[in-house]
Amino acid sequence: MADFFVYISLFLIWTMLFYHMFLMQGGYWYSMHYRKKERELERLKTPMPRVSILIPAHNEEVVIGDTLEAMSNLNYPSERLEVIVINDNSNDLTGEIAEKYAQKYTFIKVIHTKPPNGGKGKSGALNNGLRMSTGDIICVYDADNCPEPDAIYWLALALVNDRKAGAIVGKFRVVNANKNLLTRLINVETLTFQWLAQAGRWFWFKMATIPGTNFAIRRSILEELGGWDEKALSEDTELSFRVYNLGYYIRFFPSAVTWEQEPESIKVWWRQRTRWARGNIYVIVKFILGFHKLKSRRIGIDLLYFLFTYLLFFGGVLISHAIFIINLFIDLNLSIGLVSYLLLIIGFLLFVTEGILSISMEKGQLTKKNFLAIIFMYFSYSQMWLFLVIYASFLEIKRVLFRQEVKWYKTKRFEQTAIPKDKTA
Repeated sequence: MADFFVYISLFLIWTMLFYHMFLMQGGYWYSMHYRKKERELERLKTPMPRVSILIPAHNEEVVIGDTLEAMSNLNYPSERLEVIVINDNSNDLTGEIAEKYAQKYTFIKVIHTKPPNGGKGKSGALNNGLRMSTGDIICVYDADNCPEPDAIYWLALALVNDRKAGAIVGKFRVVNANKNLLTRLINVETLTFQWLAQAGRWFWFKMATIPGTNFAIRRSILEELGGWDEKALSEDTELSFRVYNLGYYIRFFPSAVTWEQEPESIKVWWRQRTRWARGNIYVIVKFILGFHKLKSRRIGIDLLYFLFTYLLFFGGVLISHAIFIINLFIDLNLSIGLVSYLLLIIGFLLFVTEGILSISMEKGQLTKKNFLAIIFMYFSYSQMWLFLVIYASFLEIKRVLFRQEVKWYKTKRFEQTAIPKDKTA
């Protein structure tokens, strides 16, 4: 019986490893050629569309000034641009700081919301901002983001010249990557996600996931969909599936770059990632139950990926860990014994290889410290995700059983010095 569970766990783990190898290959090829798209777009000399940038902000006094400073330096015609800060029920200086920028720049506007219309979380704030916006293209940035000057230019240009694209997704870099060991690990995770999951899925399947920041979407699509789902903790993933269902694809275009802040403490990281995991579990359940009603069956590709990640793969890892620990105290007489250890070692080497490839695609990231971080990441950070997903699943089951209201957790911000000088390659 123990052998059976070992085989099951190895099958699940290696299925995911092979899929990630497949995605990484596509991501690497895409990283070598996406610059050609820049030259193609610039040759078209397309008139720039009117863009509305929505910035939901709840108690963001630590970072909102830097974000709006970055918005004031965008290389985009100011007469075709509006930046809307949704000061969502803040009780700090967020509103005052935003108003100072609004007085200085005519394209910056501030909306102040209070309950019952405000204070409901990011999705609610975005819906309030959408109603007040005028742009044909809607861009979203978190309040801790500092987009590079050409970010909006590339997002808008790519979207207006691609009728099949419902949204364009840019790349984000970690502004505090070298703050401590945790932020260094998150930086590796971020780069791997973008070049493996985003670039790889785009290369092979013409699919990507809308992140919470640095993306552009057609206003007409948001209006057709009725805006953001205010019950979704991961409003970005949920919106992605609905965009797919309309028959559009989502393009990953790494020319548009923003710098964002990541958690600097385990407590903040745990709460943020728990919200992400709960949000993705909500999306999985929502679209599996309604799969028969979907117009686009291509959603099944991404739905299977999320299902495999949050249920099957983590289940396989959990079984593998359990058998390993039990076997330390009780001899289970495993016939696969040495072979399973060999496969685990190979899996570890593949994990390290994927991490190295990911950081090698970014200027200045292939360093000795990051290499050692990848090795350490396998035995620490990646294992923390296992417990986090279990915890998030428990909270979601509890919420459904007891019909609890979804509560939004806003990630704590930290003061930063400056954006790193190593720009993207």
